[in-house]
Amino acid sequence: MAAKKILFITTEISPYLVDTEMSVIARNLPQGIHERGKEIRTFMPKFGAINERRNQLHEVIRLSGMNLIINDTDHPLIIKVASIQAARMQIYFIDNEDFFQRKYLLHDADGNEFEDNDERAIFYVRGVMETVRKLRWVPDLIHCHGWITALAPVYIRKHYKGDPCFKNSKIVYSIYDDEFKTPFKNDFPKKMKIDGVTQNDIKVLKEKSDFETLSKLAIDFSDGVIQGSPNIHSGVREYAKQKEGGFFLDYHPEETYIDAFNDFYDQLLNK
Repeated sequence: MAAKKILFITTEISPYLVDTEMSVIARNLPQGIHERGKEIRTFMPKFGAINERRNQLHEVIRLSGMNLIINDTDHPLIIKVASIQAARMQIYFIDNEDFFQRKYLLHDADGNEFEDNDERAIFYVRGVMETVRKLRWVPDLIHCHGWITALAPVYIRKHYKGDPCFKNSKIVYSIYDDEFKTPFKNDFPKKMKIDGVTQNDIKVLKEKSDFETLSKLAIDFSDGVIQGSPNIHSGVREYAKQKEGGFFLDYHPEETYIDAFNDFYDQLLNK
Protein backbone atom coordinates (compact mmCIF):
# COMPACT_ATOMS: atom_id res chain seq x y z
CA MET A 1 0.00 0.00 0.00
CA ALA A 2 1.33 3.44 -0.93
CA ALA A 3 2.49 5.68 1.89
CA LYS A 4 0.04 8.37 2.95
CA LYS A 5 1.09 11.89 1.98
CA ILE A 6 1.04 14.67 4.58
CA LEU A 7 1.39 18.35 3.64
CA PHE A 8 2.58 20.71 6.40
CA ILE A 9 1.85 24.43 6.06
CA THR A 10 3.39 26.47 8.83
CA THR A 11 4.45 29.96 9.85
CA GLU A 12 7.97 29.18 11.00
CA ILE A 13 10.48 26.34 11.16
CA SER A 14 13.68 25.94 13.15
CA PRO A 15 16.58 26.37 12.31
CA TYR A 16 15.60 28.96 9.67
CA LEU A 17 14.12 31.16 12.38
CA VAL A 18 14.69 31.32 16.14
CA ASP A 19 13.34 28.48 18.25
CA THR A 20 9.74 28.99 19.29
CA GLU A 21 7.07 26.51 20.28
CA MET A 22 5.74 26.42 16.72
CA SER A 23 9.08 26.46 14.88
CA VAL A 24 10.37 23.50 16.90
CA ILE A 25 7.19 21.49 16.35
CA ALA A 26 7.24 22.33 12.64
CA ARG A 27 10.86 21.11 12.49
CA ASN A 28 10.46 17.86 14.42
CA LEU A 29 6.91 16.81 13.50
CA PRO A 30 7.44 16.26 9.74
CA GLN A 31 10.59 14.24 10.45
CA GLY A 32 8.76 12.14 13.02
CA ILE A 33 5.83 11.55 10.69
CA HIS A 34 8.21 10.59 7.88
CA GLU A 35 9.95 8.13 10.20
CA ARG A 36 6.52 6.58 10.89
CA GLY A 37 6.12 5.69 7.25
CA LYS A 38 4.40 8.68 5.67
CA GLU A 39 5.55 10.89 2.80
CA ILE A 40 5.83 14.61 3.60
CA ARG A 41 6.11 18.09 2.07
CA THR A 42 6.61 21.24 4.17
CA PHE A 43 6.03 24.93 3.39
CA MET A 44 6.77 28.22 5.18
CA PRO A 45 7.08 31.91 4.19
CA LYS A 46 10.53 33.12 3.13
CA PHE A 47 10.75 35.89 5.73
CA GLY A 48 13.55 38.42 5.31
CA ALA A 49 15.09 37.28 8.60
CA ILE A 50 16.09 33.99 6.93
CA ASN A 51 19.70 34.00 5.76
CA GLU A 52 19.54 32.51 2.27
CA ARG A 53 23.27 31.94 1.87
CA ARG A 54 23.82 30.30 5.24
CA ASN A 55 20.78 28.06 4.81
CA GLN A 56 21.53 27.37 1.13
CA LEU A 57 18.18 28.42 -0.28
CA HIS A 58 17.81 28.47 -4.03
CA GLU A 59 14.99 29.42 -6.34
CA VAL A 60 13.06 26.71 -8.16
CA ILE A 61 12.56 28.33 -11.55
CA ARG A 62 10.04 25.78 -12.83
CA LEU A 63 7.74 26.52 -9.88
CA SER A 64 8.15 30.31 -9.86
CA GLY A 65 6.79 32.89 -12.26
CA MET A 66 3.09 32.94 -11.46
CA ASN A 67 1.36 36.17 -10.42
CA LEU A 68 -1.32 36.17 -7.73
CA ILE A 69 -3.83 39.01 -7.76
CA ILE A 70 -4.73 40.34 -4.32
CA ASN A 71 -6.79 43.49 -3.89
CA ASP A 72 -6.46 44.20 -7.64
CA THR A 73 -2.65 44.10 -7.51
CA ASP A 74 -0.38 41.52 -9.15
CA HIS A 75 2.19 39.93 -6.85
CA PRO A 76 4.86 37.61 -8.33
CA LEU A 77 5.15 34.21 -6.66
CA ILE A 78 8.72 33.01 -6.07
CA ILE A 79 9.44 29.51 -4.80
CA LYS A 80 12.68 28.65 -3.04
CA VAL A 81 13.84 25.41 -1.48
CA ALA A 82 16.37 24.21 1.08
CA SER A 83 17.13 20.96 2.85
CA ILE A 84 17.61 19.95 6.46
CA GLN A 85 20.16 17.23 5.77
CA ALA A 86 20.05 15.60 9.19
CA ALA A 87 16.33 15.00 8.81
CA ARG A 88 16.28 14.31 5.06
CA MET A 89 13.65 17.04 4.82
CA GLN A 90 13.16 19.49 1.99
CA ILE A 91 11.50 22.80 2.86
CA TYR A 92 9.64 24.92 0.30
CA PHE A 93 9.59 28.69 0.85
CA ILE A 94 6.95 31.08 -0.47
CA ASP A 95 8.60 34.38 -1.36
CA ASN A 96 7.56 37.78 -2.67
CA GLU A 97 9.45 41.05 -2.46
CA ASP A 98 6.39 43.10 -1.42
CA PHE A 99 5.37 40.81 1.42
CA PHE A 100 8.32 38.92 2.85
CA GLN A 101 11.59 40.83 2.30
CA ARG A 102 11.54 42.46 5.74
CA LYS A 103 13.82 42.08 8.70
CA TYR A 104 10.95 41.17 11.01
CA LEU A 105 8.26 38.51 10.69
CA LEU A 106 4.82 39.87 11.56
CA HIS A 107 5.58 43.16 13.29
CA ASP A 108 8.13 45.97 13.11
CA ALA A 109 10.99 46.76 15.48
CA ASP A 110 8.60 48.53 17.84
CA GLY A 111 6.19 45.61 18.00
CA ASN A 112 3.57 47.14 15.70
CA GLU A 113 1.88 44.52 13.55
CA PHE A 114 2.30 45.07 9.83
CA GLU A 115 -0.84 46.57 8.27
CA ASP A 116 -0.68 44.17 5.33
CA ASN A 117 -0.50 40.96 7.39
CA ASP A 118 -3.93 40.12 6.00
CA GLU A 119 -2.69 40.24 2.41
CA ARG A 120 0.48 38.38 3.37
CA ALA A 121 -1.66 35.54 4.76
CA ILE A 122 -3.78 35.45 1.60
CA PHE A 123 -0.70 35.39 -0.62
CA TYR A 124 1.05 32.73 1.43
CA VAL A 125 -1.84 30.28 1.48
CA ARG A 126 -2.68 30.73 -2.19
CA GLY A 127 1.01 30.43 -3.05
CA VAL A 128 1.23 27.09 -1.26
CA MET A 129 -1.85 25.75 -3.01
CA GLU A 130 -0.67 26.77 -6.46
CA THR A 131 2.80 25.32 -5.84
CA VAL A 132 1.41 21.98 -4.68
CA ARG A 133 -0.66 21.87 -7.86
CA LYS A 134 2.44 22.52 -9.95
CA LEU A 135 4.26 19.75 -8.11
CA ARG A 136 1.34 17.44 -8.94
CA TRP A 137 1.66 16.09 -5.43
CA VAL A 138 -1.65 14.90 -3.97
CA PRO A 139 -1.77 15.15 -0.15
CA ASP A 140 -3.98 12.77 1.78
CA LEU A 141 -3.92 15.15 4.74
CA ILE A 142 -2.98 18.82 5.12
CA HIS A 143 -1.85 20.10 8.53
CA CYS A 144 -1.95 23.89 8.97
CA HIS A 145 -0.02 25.55 11.80
CA GLY A 146 -0.76 29.05 13.06
CA TRP A 147 -3.18 31.82 12.13
CA ILE A 148 -1.30 32.81 8.96
CA THR A 149 -2.52 29.49 7.49
CA ALA A 150 -6.13 29.95 8.61
CA LEU A 151 -7.49 30.60 5.11
CA ALA A 152 -6.21 27.28 3.77
CA PRO A 153 -9.20 25.18 4.93
CA VAL A 154 -11.87 27.39 3.31
CA TYR A 155 -9.85 27.78 0.10
CA ILE A 156 -9.29 24.02 -0.15
CA ARG A 157 -12.93 23.17 0.55
CA LYS A 158 -14.42 25.84 -1.71
CA HIS A 159 -12.04 27.21 -4.35
CA TYR A 160 -10.11 23.96 -4.89
CA LYS A 161 -12.94 21.52 -4.11
CA GLY A 162 -12.84 19.94 -7.57
CA ASP A 163 -9.08 20.00 -7.98
CA PRO A 164 -7.57 16.49 -8.16
CA CYS A 165 -4.79 17.58 -5.78
CA PHE A 166 -7.11 18.53 -2.94
CA LYS A 167 -10.63 17.18 -3.40
CA ASN A 168 -10.03 14.15 -1.15
CA SER A 169 -7.63 15.75 1.34
CA LYS A 170 -8.39 15.79 5.06
CA ILE A 171 -7.55 19.06 6.83
CA VAL A 172 -6.11 19.55 10.32
CA TYR A 173 -5.71 22.97 11.91
CA SER A 174 -3.42 23.57 14.91
CA ILE A 175 -4.26 26.49 17.19
CA TYR A 176 -1.35 28.15 18.96
CA ASP A 177 -0.86 30.95 21.43
CA ASP A 178 0.11 33.26 18.54
CA GLU A 179 -2.78 35.70 18.74
CA PHE A 180 -2.48 38.94 16.80
CA LYS A 181 -3.86 42.00 18.57
CA THR A 182 -5.01 44.35 15.80
CA PRO A 183 -8.07 43.19 13.83
CA PHE A 184 -7.74 43.26 10.06
CA LYS A 185 -9.36 46.14 8.21
CA ASN A 186 -13.03 45.96 7.27
CA ASP A 187 -12.25 45.12 3.64
CA PHE A 188 -10.52 41.85 4.53
CA PRO A 189 -13.53 39.62 3.66
CA LYS A 190 -13.65 41.25 0.24
CA LYS A 191 -9.89 40.82 -0.31
CA MET A 192 -9.80 37.17 0.71
CA LYS A 193 -12.82 36.10 -1.35
CA ILE A 194 -12.05 33.99 -4.38
CA ASP A 195 -14.09 31.94 -6.85
CA GLY A 196 -16.12 29.35 -4.97
CA VAL A 197 -16.06 31.18 -1.63
CA THR A 198 -19.47 32.70 -0.86
CA GLN A 199 -20.51 35.34 1.62
CA ASN A 200 -22.24 32.65 3.64
CA ASP A 201 -19.02 30.65 3.86
CA ILE A 202 -17.27 33.53 5.62
CA LYS A 203 -20.20 34.82 7.67
CA VAL A 204 -18.12 34.43 10.85
CA LEU A 205 -16.08 37.43 9.60
CA LYS A 206 -19.17 39.62 9.18
CA GLU A 207 -18.67 41.77 12.27
CA LYS A 208 -14.86 41.80 12.43
CA SER A 209 -11.79 39.90 11.26
CA ASP A 210 -9.64 39.22 14.30
CA PHE A 211 -7.76 36.22 15.68
CA GLU A 212 -10.88 34.64 17.12
CA THR A 213 -13.07 34.91 14.03
CA LEU A 214 -10.24 33.89 11.69
CA SER A 215 -9.56 30.83 13.84
CA LYS A 216 -13.26 29.94 13.84
CA LEU A 217 -13.30 30.18 10.03
CA ALA A 218 -10.42 27.68 9.89
CA ILE A 219 -12.21 25.37 12.31
CA ASP A 220 -15.42 25.52 10.27
CA PHE A 221 -13.70 23.96 7.26
CA SER A 222 -11.29 21.57 9.00
CA ASP A 223 -11.77 17.86 9.67
CA GLY A 224 -9.73 17.96 12.86
CA VAL A 225 -8.36 20.57 15.26
CA ILE A 226 -5.32 20.31 17.52
CA GLN A 227 -4.48 22.45 20.53
CA GLY A 228 -0.86 23.27 19.74
CA SER A 229 -0.01 25.34 22.85
CA PRO A 230 -0.68 24.65 26.55
CA ASN A 231 -2.85 27.77 26.65
CA ILE A 232 -4.87 29.09 23.74
CA HIS A 233 -7.72 31.58 23.25
CA SER A 234 -10.56 30.18 25.40
CA GLY A 235 -13.34 31.12 22.96
CA VAL A 236 -11.53 29.45 20.08
CA ARG A 237 -10.87 26.32 22.13
CA GLU A 238 -14.52 25.96 23.11
CA TYR A 239 -15.65 26.57 19.53
CA ALA A 240 -13.36 23.79 18.31
CA LYS A 241 -14.43 21.33 21.00
CA GLN A 242 -18.12 21.91 20.29
CA LYS A 243 -17.90 21.47 16.52
CA GLU A 244 -20.43 18.88 15.44
CA GLY A 245 -18.80 15.81 13.93
CA GLY A 246 -15.32 17.25 14.32
CA PHE A 247 -12.28 15.79 15.99
CA PHE A 248 -10.44 17.76 18.68
CA LEU A 249 -7.06 16.73 20.07
CA ASP A 250 -5.97 18.26 23.36
CA TYR A 251 -2.49 19.63 23.91
CA HIS A 252 0.33 17.07 24.00
CA PRO A 253 3.82 17.85 25.35
CA GLU A 254 7.12 17.27 23.58
CA GLU A 255 7.40 13.67 24.76
CA THR A 256 4.13 12.49 23.19
CA TYR A 257 2.92 14.86 20.47
CA ILE A 258 4.46 13.12 17.42
CA ASP A 259 2.82 9.78 18.17
CA ALA A 260 -0.40 11.50 19.23
CA PHE A 261 -0.55 13.53 15.99
CA ASN A 262 0.28 10.48 13.89
CA ASP A 263 -2.56 8.54 15.52
CA PHE A 264 -4.87 11.52 15.01
CA TYR A 265 -3.99 11.63 11.30
CA ASP A 266 -4.75 7.91 11.00
CA GLN A 267 -8.15 8.36 12.66
CA LEU A 268 -9.08 11.08 10.19
CA LEU A 269 -7.72 9.20 7.18
CA ASN A 270 -9.70 6.11 8.13
CA LYS A 271 -12.90 8.02 8.89
